[in-house]
Amino acid sequence: MIDLYVYYKVRTEDGAALAARVRAMQAQLAHGGTAAQLKCRPDARDGLQTWMEVYPGAADGFDSVVSAAACAAGLDAYTQGPRRSEIFMDLPPMDLPPCA
Repeated sequence: MIDLYVYYKVRTEDGAALAARVRAMQAQLAHGGTAAQLKCRPDARDGLQTWMEVYPGAADGFDSVVSAAACAAGLDAYTQGPRRSEIFMDLPPMDLPPCA
C-alpha cells in the first residue's frame, strides 16, 4: 500500500469549476475502495492556489489510475503547469529490545 499525493497550481477564478470536476473524479475512484481528500494551501500567490489530492492507503500503481482519470475528467484545462505526483510508504516498524 502507498499514499499518493498529487499537487498542482490553479487560478483562483477556476477553483469552483475545478473543485466540482476533481470531486466527481474522486467519487468515481472511491468505488474502487480508495478514499480521497482534496486540499489547498490557505493563501494564493499571484492569483494561483496550490491544490493537493491525497489518496491514502492506495494500491501500488494507483498513480497511473489517477493520472488516467484526471485526463478523462479534463482537469488539465483548469490547472496551471503540470500535475506532480509523489508516493510515500510507511516505514517498517523498528525492532525494539524486549522489556526488562
